[in-house]
Amino acid sequence: MEQYALLLASTLNAGTVLALAALGLLINEKAGIVNLGAEGIMLCAAIAGFATVVHTGNDWAGFAAGMAAGALMAASFGWLVIWLNTNQYATGLALSIFGVGFSAFVGIGYVQSKLPERPQFSWFGLGDIPLVGPALLQHHPLVYGAMLIAAGLVWFLFRTRAGLVLRSVGESPESAHALGYPVRRIRLLAVAVGGALCGLAGAYISVIYTPLWVEGMVAGKGWIALALTTFATWRPMRILLGAYLFGGVTMLQFHLQGQGMQIPSQFLTMLPYLATVVVLALISRNPTWIRVNMPASLGKPFHPGS
Repeated sequence: MEQYALLLASTLNAGTVLALAALGLLINEKAGIVNLGAEGIMLCAAIAGFATVVHTGNDWAGFAAGMAAGALMAASFGWLVIWLNTNQYATGLALSIFGVGFSAFVGIGYVQSKLPERPQFSWFGLGDIPLVGPALLQHHPLVYGAMLIAAGLVWFLFRTRAGLVLRSVGESPESAHALGYPVRRIRLLAVAVGGALCGLAGAYISVIYTPLWVEGMVAGKGWIALALTTFATWRPMRILLGAYLFGGVTMLQFHLQGQGMQIPSQFLTMLPYLATVVVLALISRNPTWIRVNMPASLGKPFHPGS
């Protein structure tokens, strides 16, 4: 039972990274912007957060630095695709490649650095309860924060006027522009906020999830988060559930290795990515379902003067 509790705890921990990043990408896509640069953003945010904690000893300062780095990179991407009308897909890929190389260059001096001792959490003094405590009540606040962000995003998108405007920009920017809404500024703000959440996910990886810096440590999680938005049909709570599903698959490889199962380690390592491909293949069998849920203007440029 203790092993299953640890597996559940590690699933929530791993799922938090994917949930934060995918929720950020959801905000982008609800505004009609596809950002393929999540991997690079998360890597730059990871080194920004890690370096900040190394020098300040404050985890929350590291999270703030990661969010700032993510928002800055995403805003630069937004300026290129929204104002200069560059191709969203090519620009996103360029951002991802840039982030991989830049983070590796900046992080050379931090490879051997160590963070201060990590605090232990036990919420409401119930962390020692068998099974429930280790599984659910000993997590970092951001694990629960991701759940609150998902719930808050549901409320924002479907219960507020600002959320309705954001969705209208993603569905029909021409109509929103005709009604007097500044479509390009709304899209840029959405891209920056989404980038900040991707940055928070990156900082969480290097500060809490694996408290160290290693080149390329995001290891494809940005791409999985991108696929997760489609898997969840652009719904925040489905993203949260999907993130924990993929997080569980990721942690299952370590659990199986710990059980001594005679399975090649290479196969276990590829499980999360194999699951991503299988899920996308299954979803793609029903293109009508995707088309009904997908923002109508996703990936399409908008020119106010046309």
